[in-house]
Amino acid sequence: MPLYVVPTPVGNLEDITLRALRILQEVDLILAEDTRTSGFLLKHYQIQKPLRAYHQHNEHAIVAHLIDQLKTGTTMALLSDAGTPGISDPGFLLIREAIAAHIPVECLPGPTAFVPALVCSGLPMQRFCFEGFLPVKKGRLRLLQQLSRETRTLILYESPHRLLKTMQDLILHLGQNRKCSVSREISKKFEEHLRGTLQEVYLQLQQKEIRGEYVLVIEGNPHPAKAERDE
Repeated sequence: MPLYVVPTPVGNLEDITLRALRILQEVDLILAEDTRTSGFLLKHYQIQKPLRAYHQHNEHAIVAHLIDQLKTGTTMALLSDAGTPGISDPGFLLIREAIAAHIPVECLPGPTAFVPALVCSGLPMQRFCFEGFLPVKKGRLRLLQQLSRETRTLILYESPHRLLKTMQDLILHLGQNRKCSVSREISKKFEEHLRGTLQEVYLQLQQKEIRGEYVLVIEGNPHPAKAERDE
């Protein structure tokens, strides 16, 4: 009956935990954001279990059925393509409904992209603000204005086709001299971290082929009072 939330490697397949492998071998059903991606992981570890697609396009339609299955004793593991489900990936809806139905939910500790990016950034990590992906249109400007006043270290995710535009927006609203680190290919062979000011890193990115998912770690506002006066 439990729902297990199982983090999967963000890069190197060896990053999966022994406990995660045991759970995947024991459950009745595995819910996968992309069955092809999860199928590759399971095949690598010789795990043969039924797979069902669970992603942002079908979660509202199937969540009630999944809850009914859990109530009748089916044990499930929830996977995203990489990292911890629910962190900028599908998962919140099913977890919320399982808790509401008094179904045990266990989240295993494991990989997530923003933690190693934060640690490798060289920026303060005792207090940080994780925002995931910025809105593409609605609410983007307002959020950027709010983040410009944030004193904690900021962490964002971004896709390759929006990365340069997001860097331009950050320079405009946070200032070109704000320190930052941009990371890609976390835990993979070609892991890379670009560090400097927003302007310096933006110029570096312009000279590179933009591929893969990115984690942006940005210095918090060292002068919040001034930002308030400038509005």
